[in-house]
Amino acid sequence: MTHLLRSTIPTLTAILALTACSRATPPVDEASKASASVQQANAAVAKAADLSDPPSFADAQRGFIAAPTGQVKDADGKVVWDFSAFAFIKGPAPATVNPSLWRQALLNNHVGLFKVRDGIWQLRGFDLANITLIQGKTGWIVVDTATARETSAAALAFARQHLGNQPVSAVVFTHSHVDHFGGALGVISAEEAKQRQVPVVAPAGFMEEATSENVLMGTAMGRRSIYMYGNRLPRNAEGLVDNGLGKAVAYGRVGLLPPTVVVDKPEQEMMLDGVRFVFHNVPGSEAPSEFTFSLPDLKAFCGAELMGQTLHNLYTLRGAKVRDALKWAGYLDAALDQSAGAEVVFNQHHWPVWGADHIRTSIERQRDIYRYIHDQTVRLMNAGLTGPEIAETLELPKALQDELTIRGYYGTVRHNIKAVYQHYLGWYDANPANLDPLPPVDAAKRYVALAGGVDKLVASAQRAYDAGDYRWAAELLKHAVYAEPSNQPAKALMAQSFEQMGYMAESSAWRNAYLTGALELRQGPPDKGIARDALLDMLQHTPIERFLEAMSASLNGPKAGDTRLSVNLVFSELGESYVLRIDNGVLHFKKAPPATDANATLTLTKAFFLRMVTGGAGAKDLLLSDQTKIDGSKLDLGRFFALIEKAPGTFPIVTR
Repeated sequence: MTHLLRSTIPTLTAILALTACSRATPPVDEASKASASVQQANAAVAKAADLSDPPSFADAQRGFIAAPTGQVKDADGKVVWDFSAFAFIKGPAPATVNPSLWRQALLNNHVGLFKVRDGIWQLRGFDLANITLIQGKTGWIVVDTATARETSAAALAFARQHLGNQPVSAVVFTHSHVDHFGGALGVISAEEAKQRQVPVVAPAGFMEEATSENVLMGTAMGRRSIYMYGNRLPRNAEGLVDNGLGKAVAYGRVGLLPPTVVVDKPEQEMMLDGVRFVFHNVPGSEAPSEFTFSLPDLKAFCGAELMGQTLHNLYTLRGAKVRDALKWAGYLDAALDQSAGAEVVFNQHHWPVWGADHIRTSIERQRDIYRYIHDQTVRLMNAGLTGPEIAETLELPKALQDELTIRGYYGTVRHNIKAVYQHYLGWYDANPANLDPLPPVDAAKRYVALAGGVDKLVASAQRAYDAGDYRWAAELLKHAVYAEPSNQPAKALMAQSFEQMGYMAESSAWRNAYLTGALELRQGPPDKGIARDALLDMLQHTPIERFLEAMSASLNGPKAGDTRLSVNLVFSELGESYVLRIDNGVLHFKKAPPATDANATLTLTKAFFLRMVTGGAGAKDLLLSDQTKIDGSKLDLGRFFALIEKAPGTFPIVTR
């Protein structure tokens, strides 16, 4: 979310990732860009495992019916999704891409409509996540709806083209991440769902998590997500090739259907349009609100995003609450019994797993990698090692190293180790020198002075770069660029260092971060934040309290320190009112009748409030609109809103 009166409410992190350009870039001579050290490292990766992996490629193509072509556009003609954007991904890995990541990119390039088994189909490659269709008595039960209305509508139209024009008889949201519910209104309109009483099923806590995720930290997390998802990168062998879970995230209109059926028990059975479901709640795993489910009569199991064909994140690089590795492993262990009797496991990313033995081995390996990372990190923490030390030294057992389906294409062993450390011990490593360190720019200037100036530091970094020691080169150049953000030689060499690390990275998130860092060192941060009107369909379901929490966190405390103001906020059509008070540099609010001593009372509709939230209405509109009424001091109301900061979401990251 954005910010009140243009940008006081942060946007959903995932939405910032949706701004990806969908146009493929002409091929380049990538071999000239990858250094000899990178080419050697990537060659070693290619020799270490059989990346041809015939079983996975056979599974990724199994049940193929048809593939889409062309582009998906929004109502204004803007391209939301381009099915040819990743057509360059074919053949052997280029020098600028880790061969193991290239394997994942090739696998995720199998897009289209697939038959999972009788009565179950999946639409893959229309967005980051899959849409699953289950045949009911009267129509399709749609499991997850992708990110955007445009892509989900295109996917369902494609399914109808090949399977027949069936209605939607139920909608199931497996969890509270936007790439699994944002396209709901492209699958079925809110009016039709209500009129036909179509069940909308979701896990306990879904609405709270779906509407509140990243409200407080959305601006910072959204800015960081540009790095994680690589949305500013060109689609070519020097840029974005994959996102581990899928190709990319679609940018379009994001909506939501409020659940009519909530699964609130650990295990809960129900019939949906004649199909027997057994839901298994797994809260606090990959998402705060999530379930998996069994389809006993169809001999199938849906693992949602608890499992997949990659190591997932215990800590996501865009920034989020750390996930519990021990709990995640425990849910996977339970899934071994819950999936017993299933002949196929399908998940909401990637391709399915068929066969009882294969299913069991797949789940066991995923369980064991999270458990190993957890247990061995804790063991070494208790031996006195810090997170970076553990990440540098801990290696997986050979059986887990060799399993390609749990390689770090999305999450990595290294940053997941640090997540376990953070989960238990936090940011402080107990060394008093790190208790109150200098801020980065101040420290950088002192390191530069110690090195004898920026030129000498850059010269040292150049020697490290020439030796293929890109991590050390980047560490040195970080200080140089922080100390002198306009120093072009330092920025240029740092960009080159990032590029080489990106070309070696097996993780799509790491590759995207490095390459985006290089791009921004050369071009600067984005000029604009996120277009916010695409969120209106979802924001209407967000409780007013979430916006007010974000407003409180956007108050400029130093400016408000000596200010005492109170404002009544009255929502005319909702019959709700809130009293907002600024005192001691803090904005407090509570749901209550209008206070008689308030400086001003603002009466408005929620629709107008959402226009304010999304930047569609400003101070002039507030004064002139027939959807608003101001009683009391307009001057004080203006003073009140002037204290709410408007974060643009374009702050620098690799410079300061």
